Amino acid sequence: MTFAAVTGKLLEGFGVTCTIFILTLILAIPLGLIISFGSMSRLAPLRWLTKTLVWIIRGTPLMLQVIIVFYGPGLIFGWASFPRIQAVLIAFVINYAAYFSEIYRSGIESIPKGQYEAGQVLGMTRTQIFFRVILLQVVKRIVPPMSNEIITLVKDTSLARVIAVREIIMEAEAFIKLEAIIWPLFYSGAFYLLFCGILTLLFGYIERKLSYFKV
Repeated sequence: MTFAAVTGKLLEGFGVTCTIFILTLILAIPLGLIISFGSMSRLAPLRWLTKTLVWIIRGTPLMLQVIIVFYGPGLIFGWASFPRIQAVLIAFVINYAAYFSEIYRSGIESIPKGQYEAGQVLGMTRTQIFFRVILLQVVKRIVPPMSNEIITLVKDTSLARVIAVREIIMEAEAFIKLEAIIWPLFYSGAFYLLFCGILTLLFGYIERKLSYFKV
């Protein structure tokens, strides 16, 4: 098996990895904010329901959630199973939205109440206060924990192989069975290191750009 052939197969798997990563972020980031509002709601039933769901999602393995989403509809309800990649995305989005929601909640609740009161004195609505005063400070505070979760997401994409989604690790592992060679596994690690390295530099740049905004 030539180096070029291995690289081609790993690039195919890496394309699936990137698809899972990008779509999960696009969907989980706004969903996490919505969930965080539920966790902070003044309506006790909604607040406790949201917190319970977040606790369940954060307290169980992502691999288990992927398996349940893929096999659950057919085995429990007799419905048609989701396509494999769709099942992975549903599980990943729900899981990461739960984690992101806690980051959002902690960031929002860390802002002093006096800033809300100051905005009200100036005649601003609650929406204006949140988006013009609070949100910028929240973004500054949540960048480090969000960057950690996002980098973790890069590596968690490998869990998609549990339901035979051919991401990069599964493509690399196939060479062990077909060609009795292990070096493609180490080669796949280089893809992760490069991807995580780029994200680390990107988030470092974002933190520096936000450093002018002292909180």
